[in-house]
Amino acid sequence: MPRIDRVLLSAGLSGLLLAAAFPRPDFYPLAWVGLLPMLLTMRRRPFAAGFTCGLFFFGAVLYWLNIVMTTYGGLAPIFSLLAYFFLLVYLALYFAVPVWLSCRCEDLLNLPVLLTLPVFWVTAEYLRGLLLTGFPWALLGYSQQNFAVAIQSADVTGVHGVSFLLVLVNCALAWIISAPRSRRARIGFGLVVLVCCSHFGYGFWRLSQPLAKRAETLKVALVQGNIDQAQKWDPAFQRTNVDKYLHLSAQAALKHPDLVVWPEAATPFYLQDPIPLARRVKREAQQLGSTFLIGSPAYREVGPEQFEYFNSAYLISATGREVGRSDKIHLVPFGEYVPLGKLLSFVDKMVVGVGDFSPGTIRPLRLNGHQLGVLICYEAIFPELARAYVQGGADLLVNITNDAWFGRSSAPYQLLAMTRFRAIENRIWLARAANTGISALISPAGKVVASGPLFKDFFLTGTVGLGAGHTLYTRCGDVFAWGCLALTALIALLAVRRRRA
Repeated sequence: MPRIDRVLLSAGLSGLLLAAAFPRPDFYPLAWVGLLPMLLTMRRRPFAAGFTCGLFFFGAVLYWLNIVMTTYGGLAPIFSLLAYFFLLVYLALYFAVPVWLSCRCEDLLNLPVLLTLPVFWVTAEYLRGLLLTGFPWALLGYSQQNFAVAIQSADVTGVHGVSFLLVLVNCALAWIISAPRSRRARIGFGLVVLVCCSHFGYGFWRLSQPLAKRAETLKVALVQGNIDQAQKWDPAFQRTNVDKYLHLSAQAALKHPDLVVWPEAATPFYLQDPIPLARRVKREAQQLGSTFLIGSPAYREVGPEQFEYFNSAYLISATGREVGRSDKIHLVPFGEYVPLGKLLSFVDKMVVGVGDFSPGTIRPLRLNGHQLGVLICYEAIFPELARAYVQGGADLLVNITNDAWFGRSSAPYQLLAMTRFRAIENRIWLARAANTGISALISPAGKVVASGPLFKDFFLTGTVGLGAGHTLYTRCGDVFAWGCLALTALIALLAVRRRRA
């Protein structure tokens, strides 16, 4: 078989192995060896190898985007596939560039891939979360969501530290396999073993601490209405949908919760308007004697017949009064707004709703002397938002979401996996209410202590602790990723100077 075929086939295999480490099928041990086929064959065509690995990885992990675009976005299958392909090409570059750059540095600076690729990989993942509004979906470290000992370091380095370790182990194994008699390879492998011992030792120590215990607690009820996406915004189903949420809330009230949480956009009308359905929802909170957190669209008049719209969460007190509102900050491009709207005025949003949303600001909601930080929908994949809420005084993170448009795919499981890291990073409890699932309570150690099924009318009650841990990540943020970015710039500069010399 020609060499080029071996390179690309090996790289494609690596992409598929890495994808299989994510939910679903969630074979997370594969991430520790998944890069080996590519690493052992990539040097003749490093950019092509990294690009192919990225194409296969993102193609397998993000297959569900076609469900979103065709079933709920109304795109014809051919246009959905084109959009999907162009996204894969863009994302694959975040694999191709670090692999190519690492091989070039090996040639020009005699730096082994073991020392450079983990650094470059983290830099690429960090930039992927920033550029073009950011899409940090399926960062490599998230694959370890069920390997509790391996992910506790997220309170120091964030998810990027776990990604770094995975790439580091893959590189060490590839080096010792390809050059078993090399003294440098043996030394490198030994150092990586020491790093792993330190990493897992920290994880064992963290898990031995009483992370989940808090002096003050809150009893929470999560209401999962299981409203079909095709019916969600249909005016004919407004009353039926609200009836379902009220019925489930009344059942949950028998458990005497302090806080009842409804998912994102649970009320397909403006809760701020004095209409009968809005009054009924607020009256129910008063009758049940619990505080309600309810996802609902909102608006603000900014001029004559000019309005700003928001994807919001309302806090309704046990007296039936609105006591606070939190607006979504990181909006979904082409889902909740059209980027460069004036230039792309011909592009419609994929998600049916009220119009282009405007971003909100960090605004924790006060609840009985404590504060709630509300992450709406996929805001949970942006660690800087959760961190900002905790720095702003949040004692509990609440994620409200509508995952109905993912259908019966892997996406809800992938989103839950990423959400778990927000609890670890800040050592805080997280309550998650989803329209069709997965609703869950997550401990400060990232453990899902209770959860519900997909696509089922359901309510879940449980007790969460109030308060956040004083973690290095909460104080300093992505300092580990910044360090990798600075090292990448320095190494790249040295390689350029060496090439010109």
